[in-house]
Amino acid sequence: MAIKAFIKKNAVMVIAFFAALITCFFVPVDKEYIGYFDFKTLTCLFCVLAVVCALKNIHFFYMMARKIIRLFKTTRMSILALVYITFIGSMLIANDMALLTFLPLGCFVLITTHKEKYMAFTFIMQNIAANLGGMLTPFGNPQNLYLYTKFNIPTGEFMGIMAPPFIVSIIIITICCLCVKSEKLEIDDIQIDLDLRRTIIYMVLFALSIAIVFRGIPYWIGLIIIPISLFFLDKKALKKVDYPLLLTFVFFFIFAGNMSRIDVIREFFGFLLNKSTLIFSILSCQIISNVPSAILLSQFTENYRELLLGVNIGGAGTLIASLASLITFREYIKHNPGKSMQYIGLFSLFNFGFVILLTEVMLVLI
Repeated sequence: MAIKAFIKKNAVMVIAFFAALITCFFVPVDKEYIGYFDFKTLTCLFCVLAVVCALKNIHFFYMMARKIIRLFKTTRMSILALVYITFIGSMLIANDMALLTFLPLGCFVLITTHKEKYMAFTFIMQNIAANLGGMLTPFGNPQNLYLYTKFNIPTGEFMGIMAPPFIVSIIIITICCLCVKSEKLEIDDIQIDLDLRRTIIYMVLFALSIAIVFRGIPYWIGLIIIPISLFFLDKKALKKVDYPLLLTFVFFFIFAGNMSRIDVIREFFGFLLNKSTLIFSILSCQIISNVPSAILLSQFTENYRELLLGVNIGGAGTLIASLASLITFREYIKHNPGKSMQYIGLFSLFNFGFVILLTEVMLVLI
């Protein structure tokens, strides 16, 4: 029963583990495995997760949620604000970091106002906003940074390529959020005083995590400073870190790395790219996610314009099309156990809708 409960609670991690294990039979473990892992990403994830847990423990997100509710007053405007915050955040601190930061805020707003019925929709729109908002900047999505560097794309040209789908995404996301019923929000006004000293320290630690994302500070510095600081300030925060999520990323890196080394897969993708780089890069993301797709497909084409569009638009779609989507799914089922299939159904409806619309627009413009 304990094993069954563990698997049910960590289904995504278990699936990622077996996917990685299966590919190991085709690509035996060797020294190249170490190159699969993006240690900076794993460090950033750990650091942000730990700091977010610490902020939760001092009721920081409750205070932020209360301010949003008092400012926007209705479900429609509060959800729109949460989605826009995530959208803008993804452009500045990358999609994964934006979700790790703002999903807890969305959760607190809905729970404290007893509007949990909107949680699936809000999380899905925040997820789409993170994936599609991050497309505009070279550092907004991990695959952007890789392609930006590999093809030495000028910044102006990069943003020019991504501006059309970015603008269309804003319009569609806004329309979706405005369709939410406008219900008045009320919050149980519990008097809570923030610990100012800890709040300042935690915000400094969070800024340190963001500095790592921007490569302003080596990731290993954050890996030393943040755990040590929280060890003395809040050990519970370190215990509450979502370690299964970190392991999910580890297994996914192994799976993606091995897939890129299987000759038949590489040849297959090379053939498809000759037909349509845009279409097949989008389809590739649905199977092996956008980051490994960008790495894999960039070996077979110089058409970085369509590849860039494809691996960003393709971040929407299936649950594994983007690692950011796995973060959102894990956060949702943590608060709503037993509702995973309902979430996946609604998630698929919205995400594939965005993929289809954006693909059609780009096919017209290209």
